[in-house]
Amino acid sequence: MSELYPAIEPYAHGMLAVGDGNLVHWETCGNPEGKPALVLHGGPGSGAGPFWRRLFDPAAYRVVLFDQRGCGRSTPDAADPETSLAVNTTGHLIADIELLRQHLGIDDWLVLGGSWGVTLALAYAEQHPERVSELVLFSVTNTTRREVEWVTRDMGRIFPEEWSRFRDAVPEGERDGNLADAYARMLADPDPAVRERAAREWCRWEDVHVSTHPGHRPDPRFEDPRFRFRFARLVTHYWRHAAFLEDGALLRDAGKLAGIPGVLIHGRMDISGPPDVAWRLARVWPDAELVLIGDEGHGLSGSTSTGAVVGATDRFRPRATDRFRPVSGS
Repeated sequence: MSELYPAIEPYAHGMLAVGDGNLVHWETCGNPEGKPALVLHGGPGSGAGPFWRRLFDPAAYRVVLFDQRGCGRSTPDAADPETSLAVNTTGHLIADIELLRQHLGIDDWLVLGGSWGVTLALAYAEQHPERVSELVLFSVTNTTRREVEWVTRDMGRIFPEEWSRFRDAVPEGERDGNLADAYARMLADPDPAVRERAAREWCRWEDVHVSTHPGHRPDPRFEDPRFRFRFARLVTHYWRHAAFLEDGALLRDAGKLAGIPGVLIHGRMDISGPPDVAWRLARVWPDAELVLIGDEGHGLSGSTSTGAVVGATDRFRPRATDRFRPVSGS
């Protein structure tokens, strides 16, 4: 990809006790005196990898990344079947964000999120609008019941063979019901073979429904048995509960974002997260700019969407650092 800033390492990191026996791993990168910016990774369950650091001018921003409960370097690890998910909800994650903000002595920050991270960013911003200076969001999701139904069932009209395999991996009596529910039950099965099959088939389908853009390659992280089990377990946990939010609440409460500048970046080829989700949000959030990328899909799948995200963070950086520009990356 082009338009990324050079790779950097954190200048500080730690484990923050957030309650319920959970320790959340955090790190800060860039300029310790720079403008605070928070990264909310996708998944749920992906973790905050080094790529996210490169979306910000390191001379201008104090970039904060953290691994959400149960994933990445946070503990306990959802990859361990005995780890309870009872205290892993959107409400808990919002509280964790606030604890981290207070721990780092930050008054407000730019919030950047992608995919699931958009749902979490919107939920956080609508609950704590005074703590959000700007929002930069790509692959826009609200994780509504309709969106979950779209990904787990309606997408079968686009990938019929692959979806049939995905559906047929669950017990026959559950194939006409909520597939996220069915997979979550399989992932909690006492038989390790059942859990492994469920994780493999869930992640296989994940790779399919985001594969609409040219040059798509399977996610190599799914080759790791612990990663795919952790990822499948957390995604199904959140999806079966529609993100633990009242259905439609994020769109309904978008008025709370008034006064917060935002950029919504979305690929027209993103079939797994249809562009109408971003479009509807932009219509009720007057301070948001909608950027539709014609030939790109889910995630930062090409240089145009990547450049749009970097362009947005550049736009919101302090004027004193305008002389800094991104460099080509690999």
